[in-house]
Amino acid sequence: MRDENTEDIVAPELRGLSSEEVAQRLADGLTNAYAGPKTKSVGQIAAEHTFTLFNGVNLVLAGLVALTGSWRNLSYIVVVFANLFIGVFQEVRSKRTIDKLSILAERPVIIRRDGRDVCVSHEEVVLDDLLVLSRGDQIPADAQVVWGEAGVNESLLTGESKPVTKVVGSELMSGSFLDSGTLVARVTRVGADSYASRINAEAKYVKGAKSEIMATLNMIIRWATWLLAPVGILLFLRTLQDGSTINQAILTTVAALVGMIPQGLVLLTSSVLAISTVRLARKSVLIQQFYCIEMLARVDVLCLDKTGTITSGSMDFEQSVGVCGHDSSEVELAAAAIVRASAHDANETATAIIRYTTETGIDAPAAKRAIGFSSARKYSGCVLGDGRALVMGAAQFVFSGGVPDEVAQALAQTGERARTLVVAECDGFDADGNLLGAARPLGILSLSDHIRANAPATIAYFVEQGVTLNVISGDDPRTVAGIAAEAGVPDADKWVDASTLTTPEALKRAAMSYHVFGRVTPQQKRELVQALRHAGHTVAMTGDGVNDVLALREADCSVAMASGSDAARNVAEVVLVDNDFAHMPAVVAEGRRSINNLQRSASLFLVKTVFSAVLALLCALIPPYPFQPVQMSLISTAIIGIPSFVLALEPNHERVRGSFLGNVLARSMPGSIAVILAVGVASGVLERFGLSRMEVSTVCVLLTCLVGFSLIVRISLPLNALRSALLVVVVGIIAFGCTVAGRFFEISPLTPTMLVSIAIIGAVALVIFNFLFTRGVELARGDEGYESFMRTIENHNERRDDHGSDQPC
Repeated sequence: MRDENTEDIVAPELRGLSSEEVAQRLADGLTNAYAGPKTKSVGQIAAEHTFTLFNGVNLVLAGLVALTGSWRNLSYIVVVFANLFIGVFQEVRSKRTIDKLSILAERPVIIRRDGRDVCVSHEEVVLDDLLVLSRGDQIPADAQVVWGEAGVNESLLTGESKPVTKVVGSELMSGSFLDSGTLVARVTRVGADSYASRINAEAKYVKGAKSEIMATLNMIIRWATWLLAPVGILLFLRTLQDGSTINQAILTTVAALVGMIPQGLVLLTSSVLAISTVRLARKSVLIQQFYCIEMLARVDVLCLDKTGTITSGSMDFEQSVGVCGHDSSEVELAAAAIVRASAHDANETATAIIRYTTETGIDAPAAKRAIGFSSARKYSGCVLGDGRALVMGAAQFVFSGGVPDEVAQALAQTGERARTLVVAECDGFDADGNLLGAARPLGILSLSDHIRANAPATIAYFVEQGVTLNVISGDDPRTVAGIAAEAGVPDADKWVDASTLTTPEALKRAAMSYHVFGRVTPQQKRELVQALRHAGHTVAMTGDGVNDVLALREADCSVAMASGSDAARNVAEVVLVDNDFAHMPAVVAEGRRSINNLQRSASLFLVKTVFSAVLALLCALIPPYPFQPVQMSLISTAIIGIPSFVLALEPNHERVRGSFLGNVLARSMPGSIAVILAVGVASGVLERFGLSRMEVSTVCVLLTCLVGFSLIVRISLPLNALRSALLVVVVGIIAFGCTVAGRFFEISPLTPTMLVSIAIIGAVALVIFNFLFTRGVELARGDEGYESFMRTIENHNERRDDHGSDQPC
């Protein structure tokens, strides 16, 4: 703690706490410790990614393989560690970035103790401390004004951007800012008892990740886990009974069970989303949770907070109008003199006027006396060197005897969203700055909230993409509607004052009917998002204040500005580091690329998952299982791994259509069925034609590769240079694995009988595959098909477990 300044204070009530009183409060725990949502610790992040069902199952299977001493069959475990590393690394990286933003955003607090002003951190403030606050300072704890007056901006708490006048006895809420003036206030509530902390406490529940991809992966892994034990035990016993050694039986069983768990799909998903986060980070967009990228790609309703999203928080000078025979140049010259006289304490309104007069070259005369803006008086003024007195402020305060008709007519012609000031002459000011004599009007000034330059283009992008836009604010609904209309929000004329929505039913009806909401409380913001989600919409919410935290928590995907409150940054899945809403189209485009490509690639993985599970079950009844773990590695690399990664990283900005599960099953089930039929026929018939088990196994590997290659072709259409090259590479890998590396992969040399078998069975399998693939795609476009069957069963499981994990199983 360092000295800021030293000042003898005569009034005892303004000396602040003594050192002994501060020490007692520290001992009693009456400090301003942060009670809002915090980022997870590194240990929590590592534990969440490590202790999952997916990792546990793979670890058990790896242990069984290790018992046999066949180390080359442990190659699949690399996928598990890679997935763990990517997940932990990305989330820790995001956590550290958010923590740094919080440190940079925090400013020291000036408090008065023992009659001296000192600087401390927010958390060192104790109950009953005296806060010494001036323009631009953030109020660290709830307090009551004991001296001075000021205009306070409470937009981060209420959404209302107009300053609120605070005088002696007024309550100050933590999280708000001084817009003008100076005051001293006594802290009345600290830590968890403060207004901002009470709002934050409602947002402390753990927000589960909302993701169709994650839900699909969880479902597949749960299904596979249920089947692992019974199928594994049965297959192991039947393989032993068929004459195999214990080690051979273990390897055969593990080969079947590993194929049932889509390790590669989990790794691919993590890798693709990690790459997306890196790409977005280069555009100053921080992704805190992988799966929010998917939800942004699926969003059909975007709820915008006005301040900080559409508007920047600053003001623009619009126009000046002269009255009573004066022209606009006289009005602007007088206004320039007033704001420059008090430039050291300029609020946003004065700053806009100073900027305009500087840009237009208005040379204001020097003032010999400045009357600073007062939140109580609602005006500011000055006395020029020639004795002329000028005043500028709200009409009803400048003209206390009634607003002149000509001024009223000029004010009536300004736009709904305009903020107006009157400029007038007066006889002078008394010692307290009060007007002397009746004000004589010169004219009016019109200012407006500064709409971000790129906001209209960004809003136009979402409109073009079919996303419904809702603007939610604590401001007057007419002002919000005017700003929304100018920014290009459709149906901005459909607005409602949320203070009139007194019942939950009225609020739900309004959520479906209006697109601009004014005077909305934090709780109502949350309820609006809930109503939209319950109506079946995928909802994204942008915000930067404490008043947005509850809604950000509730949304399918939440976006916060880095300049906003700590709480908003900590709960949001996406943080715009440079506070630029124009990055949102890039985020959506990146999500579409990731999700559309993942849907194509996931079908390759699920082919293996499904045919492995069915073949394992069939071979548990009628052994042997046709594949070895090392052969599955060849299939996984050539047919799944390399093609899926190449296809997953291609450019793809198409809109996400249909559900992830339905789209994937429509493409994977035909391949699985064709492989099951082909391999089933080959393993059940070919030994009777004199082929050895190794030769039958080789035929099964090649039949699987043939169907897999056909699936790659179908999901790659239309072909381009990259996809054509991919097909050549796939053929090359299979050829290499079956010839040069044949011994390693336990591939038998091809004989005429094997070639004829592959040709006949393969031709039939391809006919079946192509017919089912075409039909499956048609089903995926409708409401029927595979998805409804799978979802029915999955919904039964979800009813037993309503609170899912944040991480994939």
